Amino acid sequence: MTELIYKYPPLLPGILIKRYKRFFADIELATGEIITAHCPNTGPMTGVCIPGNPVLVSNSNNPKRKLAYTWELIKLCDTEPVWVGVNTALPNRIIKSALELRLFPEMGNYSLIQPEVAFGTDNKSRVDFLLSGGEKPIFVEVKNTTWAKDKLALFPDTVTERGQKHLRELMGVVRQGDRAVMLYFINRGDCTDFAPGDSADRTYGELFRQAISAGVEILPCRFDVAPEGIRYLGLANL
Repeated sequence: MTELIYKYPPLLPGILIKRYKRFFADIELATGEIITAHCPNTGPMTGVCIPGNPVLVSNSNNPKRKLAYTWELIKLCDTEPVWVGVNTALPNRIIKSALELRLFPEMGNYSLIQPEVAFGTDNKSRVDFLLSGGEKPIFVEVKNTTWAKDKLALFPDTVTERGQKHLRELMGVVRQGDRAVMLYFINRGDCTDFAPGDSADRTYGELFRQAISAGVEILPCRFDVAPEGIRYLGLANL
């Protein structure tokens, strides 16, 4: 196991009471105080958002924030306990650090990492990272993944037209002669395998398989998530 790529700030334990209006979560802290925390995850959080489960929150002293607390982690306890990352702002930051550390040998050689680069039809989309300086430019799109069945990580957990669009655009990148990588950030350490979430979005699953046939590279990256921080575990099986 590698060293921590990301260290969490000091976190406070609590219990999830409810999540509502997508961005809000009521949480009872260990002190008994009930707070409303920001939920930095706009998706349905299928199989992850479970009232009564242990959670961890961070606290900000920024007076400009409407909510001082941010929901960072939730602990699932059905079989083997596992922490799952909630904060979807972190994966791209962590992938940038991992790219700088050259943790993905599958990427090959590159010397320049550019985030949020315009591409696609009429340059109206933005790819998460463009790697250049090697034999070919590499367009890298990152998808946060928390839904799982047993040891199988699945994406998406709902219909995602945006995700479908990204797969189509990455196929276009390959057609123009460049490399395209779809990187799935598996935000929990208990999954050993990965597959598209066909039952949630059949079209995405079809496009996923088309993308592989077209030459889009798939990197399902496993991460161990713990209260102290996040480590890279290697690739899941496709």
